[in-house]
Order: sequence, then C-alpha cells, then structure tokens
Amino acid sequence: MSTLHTVNKSPFETQTLLSCLNHCREGDAVLLIEDGIYGGIEGSALSEIVKESAAGVSLYVLNEDVKARGIDPGRLLGEVSGVDYEGFVDLVTQHDRTQSWL
Repeated sequence: MSTLHTVNKSPFETQTLLSCLNHCREGDAVLLIEDGIYGGIEGSALSEIVKESAAGVSLYVLNEDVKARGIDPGRLLGEVSGVDYEGFVDLVTQHDRTQSWL
C-alpha cells in the first residue's frame, strides 16, 4: 500500500515537509505544491536533509507552482521530478491513499 503525500507549506516556515518525510515509507511519493516547492531546491539549507530523508520515496513538484514562483527548474534537486496537473491526477490514481500535510 503506498501513499501520495502533498506538502503545500514552505519548509523554511514550518516543519511540515520534514514531518512528512519522517512518516513516509518506501514506495510512497511526495508532491510539493504551492510554497512547498521550496523544499525541492538544490543548495538550500535543507536540501541535504531532504535528499537523505527521502531515500526510497519519489519526490515531485507541481510545474505550475515552480513557474508561478519564478524558480528556474534547473535549480531543483536532481531527485525531484516535475509534473503538470494531469501528472498530479496520475499520481493520485497510482497510490492507494492521499495524505495532505497542512
């Protein structure tokens, strides 16, 4: 059984992303949306922690939110894949459950 976790808060304002990653199991996926996309940026104060904590977990960002915040996709962690809204729907259907982290 796998879970899609969505995180919409900046990891520089809350501990939501780190809490989420601590609860993930191998095979789960984390989709960073809204300000949560900042957790997927390479070279940030949290990037190494995110990489280590996400071992065995698939990481995604919503492309539209990356674009809306003016982030160059080349600045994202190599472990992060971008998805559009259709990809978001695909992720929901590929997992048994969806957990939103607020």
